[in-house]
Amino acid sequence: MPTTALLLIDIQESFRTRPYWDDTEVPAFLAATQSLIDAAERHGHAIVQIFHVQKGGGTPGPFDPASGHVRTLDGLRVPDAPVFHKTVHSALYALDAQGTALSQWLTEAGIQEVIITGIRTEQCCETTARHASDSGLKVRYALDATLTFPMTARDGRVYSAAALRDHTALVLEGRFAAVVSAAEAGSR
Repeated sequence: MPTTALLLIDIQESFRTRPYWDDTEVPAFLAATQSLIDAAERHGHAIVQIFHVQKGGGTPGPFDPASGHVRTLDGLRVPDAPVFHKTVHSALYALDAQGTALSQWLTEAGIQEVIITGIRTEQCCETTARHASDSGLKVRYALDATLTFPMTARDGRVYSAAALRDHTALVLEGRFAAVVSAAEAGSR
């Protein structure tokens, strides 16, 4: 019975439709994430896929399942795995098709540690890491297996994806998670 779960958070085609999408870092992200998925399979870890969904009236938006974009990001091979859908930042609130929350599923499965990967580094991935830590889980945060995009502050300053990753690593390390590379996260 596995005690570690790899959480694949919001690695979905929906993001390609967003105006901030940039392919520059995607190949490295996909390679790091795929290596982590492959390592999780080798080690017998549970693998869980989480998708962000938003349903709205009228024409379906990119996060509405009816749009066809709520599916695995092209270029990533994910084995048959439990799927959860969320409407908030923390993946632990995500629900499976039976209405079971991911937090409950992890507890019932005997999971003691989670490995975080996904899109966006400083948003859903970071929020899930904090929530998981506060819930008593050990957290490995595979920084290079997370993806984000530049953001502009209210004062007009632009923060690069690298700056956002650095900030996330700074605030998580030793407090909420062990911030590691995908290679380190997949080594055990």
